[in-house]
Amino acid sequence: MVAPTLDSAIERWLAEDYGDSGDLTTSAFIPPDVMVRGEIRSRAHGVVCGLPIVRRIAARAAGTLETEPLAVDGDRVEPGMRVMEIRGPLAAMLPVERTLLNLLGRASGVATATSRFVASVAGTDAIIVDTRKTTPGLRTVEKYAVRCGGGRLHRLGLHDAVLIKDNHIAGLGASFSESIEAGSHACREQMRPRFIEIEVDDLEQFEAVLDLPSGTVDIVLLDNMDLSTIRNAVERRNQRRRGLLLEASGGIHLESVRAVAETGVDRIAVGAITHSAYQVDFGLDMS
Repeated sequence: MVAPTLDSAIERWLAEDYGDSGDLTTSAFIPPDVMVRGEIRSRAHGVVCGLPIVRRIAARAAGTLETEPLAVDGDRVEPGMRVMEIRGPLAAMLPVERTLLNLLGRASGVATATSRFVASVAGTDAIIVDTRKTTPGLRTVEKYAVRCGGGRLHRLGLHDAVLIKDNHIAGLGASFSESIEAGSHACREQMRPRFIEIEVDDLEQFEAVLDLPSGTVDIVLLDNMDLSTIRNAVERRNQRRRGLLLEASGGIHLESVRAVAETGVDRIAVGAITHSAYQVDFGLDMS
């Protein structure tokens, strides 16, 4: 997330608390000259993520606050571990406390969930990739957190890569092969996407993709297929188009991801690492 974009996001996050009147409690009860030292500590096991963003929240909201990271994004944390020290006026620290802890907890939750999926497929050739099933307004943060947890970026949005899904295919009518081939060629020439991917629901559709000229698509998404069907698709790919990447997706959870990885797919898209990640608990202790 580039600085101007991050700064505008921070303004929105803080506005949720500040409203039009600011922090009424702090303004009424805390003198401006009271100085404190705060320590952000983890209250749970996990992977920390979001420390640079927390520093920017502190700097953006109140330039009088000084921050010192005691960990780096991607570090494993446990209860009681210090991850950052903040020094400055209590009246500046209190209004941003909840915003920075929420952001840190959310990003760390995504990183932690991702790390567990990545650990589950260790030793296979499969990588874990994210999806667009993210929290509105937090996509860039959550996708950064996925990388901190060891996962890989799929697409930032609709603007950087192509994914031809079932509803796109439904609009093509009977001219599947010609439409996909022509559209792919035009897209590469005019839009320069990072990749072109197509979704298939069964082996008949998969065979139709294998029949396309080499280079038409880069990745095939195997959507909601059982393990036997995925293995069959991998075997057919290996026989006919070894350079074509296969990505499994749909209802994949921590208990099943290892078995999916062992089918031989190259990528596993997991929406749960963002849409179902829990928040890692952090606290800000002041003295």
